[in-house]
Amino acid sequence: MFIPFPDYHPKLKTDNLKKQVWCIVRKKWVIFTKEEWVRQNWLNYLINEMHFPSSLIAVEKEIRLGELKKRVDILVYKNNSPWMLIECKEQEVPLSEQTIQQILIYNIKLNVPYLVLSNGIESFGVFIKEGEIYKISTMPNITI
Repeated sequence: MFIPFPDYHPKLKTDNLKKQVWCIVRKKWVIFTKEEWVRQNWLNYLINEMHFPSSLIAVEKEIRLGELKKRVDILVYKNNSPWMLIECKEQEVPLSEQTIQQILIYNIKLNVPYLVLSNGIESFGVFIKEGEIYKISTMPNITI
């Protein structure tokens, strides 16, 4: 799935020798890691290109998998229910069976119809309906 990320110039600053980026959803400064770069590009794309309301997007949302606490990168809601899960990886991390398994495990808890895995260079998305998994080639629009 090709995602045409727009030209993006995030707000950056350095604090205590650590580079930080302004998160447009969390509305706070966060450490600017390689994975955060991918996450912020996705947020910019969802809000400014796809016109997803930022109020329907959760970032680094904690979920429980049994006794384990995990954080999902981006969770989009529709009609007050989780609708799309986006898992972000550093650009150097290839999309593999292992990274796909991670998002599938998260979805056991969330049960969203749309799953997207991205390292900022390549992205892979699926739609799940009645237990069947369908590869998607474009991002679905959110209609409220």
